[in-house]
Amino acid sequence: MQISEAESLVMDVLWRQHPLAAEDVVAALARTQHWQEATIKTLLNRLLNKGAIKASKEGRRYLYAPVLKREDWVLGESEGLLQRLFDGRVAPLVAHFSERGKLSAADLAELKRLIAELDDEQ
Repeated sequence: MQISEAESLVMDVLWRQHPLAAEDVVAALARTQHWQEATIKTLLNRLLNKGAIKASKEGRRYLYAPVLKREDWVLGESEGLLQRLFDGRVAPLVAHFSERGKLSAADLAELKRLIAELDDEQ
C-alpha cells in the first residue's frame, strides 16, 4: 500500500492514539503542520479509500482508527528503499551512512550488538 509523506503524518497521529475524530487529528497536526482543516480531511478520505484506516460513526461524527499496522508500513517502506537504492542489500546502506559521518558511536555500538546477535543465532 502506497502512503504519501503527508498521509504518513496523519497515520502517525492515528498510530499513537485511536480512535480519533477528524477534529482531534486536525488539532494534533496543527502543532507541527500548517495545513488547513480541509487538507487533513482530504488526507483522511484518501486513507479511507486506500483501506489504511477505518471510520466508525459515533453520534454525528466519525472516529478514525488505523487498519494498516505501522510495523507493516515500515517493513514495506524499508524494503522498497533498500531495493530502489541498494539492490536490496543492507551493507551498502550502512556504508553509505558511515562514509558521510552519519553514524554516531551509539549507532555503531547498536550495529555491533545486532551483528553479534545474528552471529550467535547462526
